[in-house]
Amino acid sequence: SPDLVRLAARAGVAGVFWLSARTKVEGAFTLSDSTVMLFQEEYALPLLPPLLAAWMATVGEHLFAVMLALGLGTRLAAAGVLAMTAVIQVFVYPAAWPTHLTWAAAMLLLLREGGGRWSLDALVAGRR
Repeated sequence: SPDLVRLAARAGVAGVFWLSARTKVEGAFTLSDSTVMLFQEEYALPLLPPLLAAWMATVGEHLFAVMLALGLGTRLAAAGVLAMTAVIQVFVYPAAWPTHLTWAAAMLLLLREGGGRWSLDALVAGRR
């Protein structure tokens, strides 16, 4: 069913980004020293100071993963993940395009279709 496909797209990408987010923090939500070092060296982005980029990525990965998992603000979360994926593709790991294309395909589907019947978006829309 189309709703199962949307749920799988949401859950699959949410899982990837949640696991990535959790590697960047210690405890509940303290940036690890290794995360700061990665954004200073390997993940260095033009125009963004490394500490700001590290915080933005960490907060974004946590927030968008939860939103996708719940299907709450699905299109917004999909756009956020798609933007993060584009930054990773262009500035960090350009050779990882097969993985990034897989994430992008799932997010493009969700941008077009929304979270589906099995999402909090559908529950909220049903109450209006």
